[in-house]
Amino acid sequence: MDGAERARVALAASGLAHEVTEHGRVSSLEEAARLRGVEPGAVVKTLVVRRAEDDHLFVLVPGDREISWPKLRAHLGVSRMSMPDAATALEVTGYERGTITPFGSSRTLPVVADATLTGRTVSIGAGAHGVAATVDADDLVVALDADVADVTDPAGG
Repeated sequence: MDGAERARVALAASGLAHEVTEHGRVSSLEEAARLRGVEPGAVVKTLVVRRAEDDHLFVLVPGDREISWPKLRAHLGVSRMSMPDAATALEVTGYERGTITPFGSSRTLPVVADATLTGRTVSIGAGAHGVAATVDADDLVVALDADVADVTDPAGG
């Protein structure tokens, strides 16, 4: 089963109302947003973060924002965190970078969703390049049992 199929099965099993969009590879966040019919800030980046040896989590970040490492470390009560290399991210999730989603991940990981995601419609990756699911962000948080917290800053800020 390929990544997109795993994600679709997991999305269906979650009971989360969603609409899958397929548009192929894109060259920018703005292009992905346009093809998905959402604003760039509503495109959700799913990032894998290493908290400790063999201890990872997903962080859901709006497209127009980036992780604030000091905020995330403070929220999780840890002094060090890092992004795993591409091979480790693939091993942990079963997805290559650019296709990572909590849906259908090979390991169930805790999810932290940035507080700015809630209260709107968002588009989250669905297991392959150019495949995404448009969902209600509040329902997404519930479906993933995500911990909602202020863990990002505006991109380029």
